[in-house]
Amino acid sequence: MTHRTRTAVTALVVDAVLVVVFAAFGRAAHAEGVLGPWGAGLAQTAWPFLAALALGWLVTMAWRRPTAPLATGVGVWAVTVAGGMLLRTATGQGTAVAFVVVAAVTLLVLLVGWRTIDATVRRRRQRSRPSSR
Repeated sequence: MTHRTRTAVTALVVDAVLVVVFAAFGRAAHAEGVLGPWGAGLAQTAWPFLAALALGWLVTMAWRRPTAPLATGVGVWAVTVAGGMLLRTATGQGTAVAFVVVAAVTLLVLLVGWRTIDATVRRRRQRSRPSSR
């Protein structure tokens, strides 16, 4: 596996894990239990956002620059939120205005935030390397 492929796979896994964490915290905040009955609660809450995340990766061609905060992160975030809400609506799950706002802000912090931290760390490492002159 090339470094580029490994970076893209890692970024996709990080995004998916963060979407599941978002769903788990949401369930816990509403005293629904993270897993719900028969362990299906978390899957029911997360799947619309995970499906939209996959679409976001396709729409933005995220594999080209998987860790770019603006070029990739913002687009992936926007499609994940919009698509997740559309899928929730289509399947009869709630999309109250307060939930949409909380989901949008939380997923922005998670999906764009980790990329911003990664870019900052990489920039600082490059600056601290001695030049090879």
